Amino acid sequence: MSPRSTYLELSEDTGSAHKFYEVVVTGAQVAITYGRIGEQGQTKVSAFTSAEKAEAAAAKKIAEKVRKGYAPAVRGVRQRRTVTRREIASTRSTARQAPVLWRFASGAAAFGIFVDEERCWVGNQNGDVYTVGHDGTVTGHFLLPDGVKCIVADDFWIYAGADDGNVYDLSGKVPRVAYEIAEDVDIYWLDIHDGVLGVSDRAGRITTIDHEDEFQWARKGAGSAGWMVRCDDDAVYHGHSDGVARYDTADGTPVWQTSLNGQVLFGWQERDVVYAGTHNNKVYRLNKRNGVIGAVYDCDGVVYSCASAPDGRFVFAGDNHSSIYCFDRSGERLWKLGTGCGSAFSMQFLDDRLYIVTTNGTLACVDASEQAIRAAQEGSVPEPLDVKAAAGLAVVQPSVVLESVSAAALPDGDGIVVECVREGDRLRVHVVSPGYEPLWNVQFPKGVREAGARYLVQGVRSSERGGFYRAYGDIRRLL
Repeated sequence: MSPRSTYLELSEDTGSAHKFYEVVVTGAQVAITYGRIGEQGQTKVSAFTSAEKAEAAAAKKIAEKVRKGYAPAVRGVRQRRTVTRREIASTRSTARQAPVLWRFASGAAAFGIFVDEERCWVGNQNGDVYTVGHDGTVTGHFLLPDGVKCIVADDFWIYAGADDGNVYDLSGKVPRVAYEIAEDVDIYWLDIHDGVLGVSDRAGRITTIDHEDEFQWARKGAGSAGWMVRCDDDAVYHGHSDGVARYDTADGTPVWQTSLNGQVLFGWQERDVVYAGTHNNKVYRLNKRNGVIGAVYDCDGVVYSCASAPDGRFVFAGDNHSSIYCFDRSGERLWKLGTGCGSAFSMQFLDDRLYIVTTNGTLACVDASEQAIRAAQEGSVPEPLDVKAAAGLAVVQPSVVLESVSAAALPDGDGIVVECVREGDRLRVHVVSPGYEPLWNVQFPKGVREAGARYLVQGVRSSERGGFYRAYGDIRRLL
């Protein structure tokens, strides 16, 4: 039987909607390919028990997309559209060189960074995500379909927000789409807390999406171009061209708005405060409860990034002149040093080390101990170790293909069994293994859900606020 193809596109003059969706039916098999127009996209193949059931499933998928505004089109007529990139302006620092221990050239300008006790994550505008040990050894390489905007952690999970409008879960061996951002949202930054995703965008809006990848609420701030979003148990903090605002997590109720004298370009948070790095060469510390400005940290250039030591005993900043700064809690500048590898677009502090990713794509580890900084101020710094990825390092790309495993062949206690069921027009996942709430939904990648299928996951955890589970680790389909 010859394949039958239906090709749809959604493209608007304004906003970021510029996507395609193709459904190909071949006998009892349905292949769905989707992504940004002009790109290869991702493909999911599903098998059905009859050609009739395959046709019915395809028709339903097509109808869903048509209701969302997709329309029949001819592939190749519309061309790929560029996505918003952060302006890159960086000059060489005139300050003394910082004590860089090692540096890794990722290959393109990089915004995404996350550092934990085990490794560092860096994501660049080519879509590369690397994991690097604290000694500089490159241990992993993911390749996403589009540029990485940011990398954020939420408890056990690591997520990368990309320019294709998707948020990828990197916690398993293979990246999988965890959230699909609405087509009209041009992502600038992301944060996730207890499964709730906060998105700041080009239009100055803040949008939240729940653990089932379903819209919660959206608010338009007082300014535009919102680069900052930070989430905690109670609130979402949004930094834009006019300052910082706090919204209630549950329903988006505005709590406070604090105007600053410059556009917010980056944000950081601790338990009781948020930090906003701005275009007017300053970092502001704001009280989370009422938005009152505490200390102000003065830099000599536009602040691209900021971070703090635990409880804010030190505050760090990176400017557009390739300099990094350290301040004490009150705002007194302790030191300023040059990176030697571009301006820091993002940064994080851990165990007397400051990790930065820069405009030229370098992930650098800076020794921020008192002894090393004192030596650097006197002109004595170590020779940085330039590290590279091993030639044979495997490159792992997103996939909706799952390894299959026989339930009979599994030893007792090998993972948790979950099942996908249809509830109305949605597919939900529930835990089947004993000892769990059977009616709670499980946060689970949409791209691999099939009604009636059972899966083996490495584990599930209850969300902090309860009411649903979150699957983590590798996913295998049970035969």
